[in-house]
Amino acid sequence: MVAHPRCPCTRASIGELARIMARAKGKLSAVVLFVRPESVDCSWNETDLWRSARQIPGVTTVVDAGGVAAKKLGAETSGHVLLFAPDGRLLFNGGITESRGHAGGNLGENTILSLVTGETVQRNQTPVFGCALANPERAGQRPKCAR
Repeated sequence: MVAHPRCPCTRASIGELARIMARAKGKLSAVVLFVRPESVDCSWNETDLWRSARQIPGVTTVVDAGGVAAKKLGAETSGHVLLFAPDGRLLFNGGITESRGHAGGNLGENTILSLVTGETVQRNQTPVFGCALANPERAGQRPKCAR
């Protein structure tokens, strides 16, 4: 998952990630990349979202200084999730909430869990709802939300 540490919408995505990890029962490991604009200090990422993500079993949190990794992954919105197979193939690309800030069952969560258990899925891409990751002119302020 790629996340903005100050996006209020991402709270739901972190909650959904916790549900996915619990339901996957050790079949997944996850990394949450928290984008940090270059113009802010290192403590900028240390938010309740960061702490919540770190508490999820099987999840590692990483600072993405300047959003370099997010750009390489094509992530533009906080809460963007990519699921890769062990051989590096991209299996899922999208969001794990039904709408911005909405917790609860959704197509993204169901798709990821189906892929983890080896089921065939109809769709492997869903919309991402959250705040823009690249917003340097507003660094340190509440980010602008997308969708």
